[in-house]
Amino acid sequence: MKTTENLIIIGSGPAALTAAIYASRSALSPIIIEGQNPGGQLMGTSFVENWPGNVKIYGPELMNNLRQHATAFGTRFVAGMVTNVHFEKNMHTLTLHNGSTYTTKALIIATGATPKRLGCLGEAEYWGRGVTTCAVCDGAFYKDKPVLIIGGGDTALEDASFMTNYTNDITIVHILDQLTGSHAMQQRVLNNPAIKIIYSSTVTGFEGDGNHVTHALITDKKTNTTNKHAFSAAFVAIGLQPNTGIFKDKLELDKYGYIIHKEHTQTSVSGVFAAGDVVDYRYRQAITSAGSGCMAALDAERYLKSQE
Repeated sequence: MKTTENLIIIGSGPAALTAAIYASRSALSPIIIEGQNPGGQLMGTSFVENWPGNVKIYGPELMNNLRQHATAFGTRFVAGMVTNVHFEKNMHTLTLHNGSTYTTKALIIATGATPKRLGCLGEAEYWGRGVTTCAVCDGAFYKDKPVLIIGGGDTALEDASFMTNYTNDITIVHILDQLTGSHAMQQRVLNNPAIKIIYSSTVTGFEGDGNHVTHALITDKKTNTTNKHAFSAAFVAIGLQPNTGIFKDKLELDKYGYIIHKEHTQTSVSGVFAAGDVVDYRYRQAITSAGSGCMAALDAERYLKSQE
């Protein structure tokens, strides 16, 4: 007979692992189902310099430290991806890609979000080696260097403004003939001489020296001409897709697919909690994800006690 777990956590990024640390210290004996990309987005980054307590640490090293921390307190890990969920009162069933099933009294969803990519030549080769999505994470590495920001919405404009802290050679590449961010953000960018904008264009390729990206191929959508531009970093800011496909029609989501919190970290289903980028479309930092993972674990613990 299968055992019903106290708590299962779906995901293995900062939110999930922090939730596991708190839950396992509370003797809930949680299970983490790691998902398709164990460790989350930080596994694809180089150095992290804004994680409290570490002046500089490799993204994969940080995630390994969190995993070891959770393991030390008794968290169990299951390799696999959840493909279906069935929510009932006081009992939730998860089905994995291999057909195995797990039942749990409480569930924390920390499946994160996937940065949208261009899908162009050289992007995969230089991802994490000059091509990335997080200017806040990596911007300080490119002091006084030429950088590209790809996109024209609020995220791209915020990234461009943020990068003025480090360089006065910033180029925005936007596929439309005008920016789409908020009026205030547009004015901030348009009035800044450090920021140039290439409209009606898209990056169709990246080139590098094998270790780091060095050039972008920028194609004008109106003339179909392509030019090569030298730069040191490209920040792809064309949006994130929350990993909530399996929760559609089962949890309340917003129009962009993010899980909606009803009370604290509680979702629209009793006993189901959510943390990290699957909820947060604003901050999207490892430390804020970790904090929300802590809150979800505490909420889950209180919920389980209330059901005794």
